[in-house]
Amino acid sequence: MKITAIRATPVNIPLEVPFYWSVGLYPGTSKVIIEIETDEGIIGLGEAPSWDCAHVINKDIGPRLIGHDPLDIIGCEMKCVPEWVVVQNTDDASVVKAFGGIEIALWDIRGKAWNQPLYKLLGGAVRKEIPFTEYFGFRVEKNGVGGETTPEQVDDYCLKMREEHGSTMFEGKLSLGDPHLEIATVKMLRESLGDTDMIRLDSNMSWSLSTAKHILREIEPYNIRNYEDPVSTFEQMAQLRKNNSIPFSTHIPDITRAVALGVPDNIVTNFAVLGGIRRAIRFIGACEAMGVGFWCYSGDAGICTAAYLHVVAATEWIHEPSQSLFRWQVDDVIEQGPFRQINNVISVPEGPGLGVTLSAQGLKRCHQRFVDDGPMDHFFNPDTPGRLCRLPRN
Repeated sequence: MKITAIRATPVNIPLEVPFYWSVGLYPGTSKVIIEIETDEGIIGLGEAPSWDCAHVINKDIGPRLIGHDPLDIIGCEMKCVPEWVVVQNTDDASVVKAFGGIEIALWDIRGKAWNQPLYKLLGGAVRKEIPFTEYFGFRVEKNGVGGETTPEQVDDYCLKMREEHGSTMFEGKLSLGDPHLEIATVKMLRESLGDTDMIRLDSNMSWSLSTAKHILREIEPYNIRNYEDPVSTFEQMAQLRKNNSIPFSTHIPDITRAVALGVPDNIVTNFAVLGGIRRAIRFIGACEAMGVGFWCYSGDAGICTAAYLHVVAATEWIHEPSQSLFRWQVDDVIEQGPFRQINNVISVPEGPGLGVTLSAQGLKRCHQRFVDDGPMDHFFNPDTPGRLCRLPRN
């Protein structure tokens, strides 16, 4: 089998309404959808996490793979990715993310060639119902949707998700610069949800060390499962750990530093950021050996999400629910999407490869949004138009 063509298409995946995070309003995500054609008629689907990967793939590393065997994943990597350590230290690391998206498509081709779902190629399933958290936060309002701006409204939203969808695992952002608002919301959520429902928090590095100490001291009695990036560095997390037992997580995949400092307890990232599925599995194995937790990122389109489903299905060490914005996503590029969890879980697809089908209309629609509007802007702050936010907020 030979690769005959590679296409990388930037797309915008919007949310029903934007939500507030530490540095602005978050309206959705811009991703790159990858199609790899072969001379046997098999087309592999991949997804890269950043819109700028499209140029890297279409103009640089993609053409190098034409004529190569798509089942030779290591050979493909060595044709187009320079030495990883040097690239990530002194050059442009976008090639890592770009190849990571391509590598997902190569696994999709492998599964389709052998008519097996990806999880079977990875050794089989230890679970087929894959858990994800519901998401909450402060959101703008549009046409009667969203508008949660108080603790009471966030609380009502979570209770609604539990009643309508059986959700008992929740994660959210409450960091608007007011620590008292976050503390009050956590207290209300725990009182309403009861003792056993999961509450995880994410401040995206919003707080100073002193404010984070205050917040964690106040919310520790309320059974917080995990707090993601309460401060900006691993070293500051180590300071927080001296006085607090709430587990921490981060999107920075630096396991060596995490082990050396004893924090964070968990790493949350995208497979393409790690260089693809093969390297993600190696990374997760290192996490297991060192006792560091791992779960998957949120905000991806359906192709990368399908990769998450298969890898989690085949990996015993991933025992925590992954993040998700599924309930808020209003479009996707696959026929089966957007995915939606029921009773906290989504079933792993059983079709060959990733088990999802590209929607020509969905791809066209999401790409046209990118063409019309450009990449999604995550940093616009309506409170300070014309200025970009700086952290810590408090």
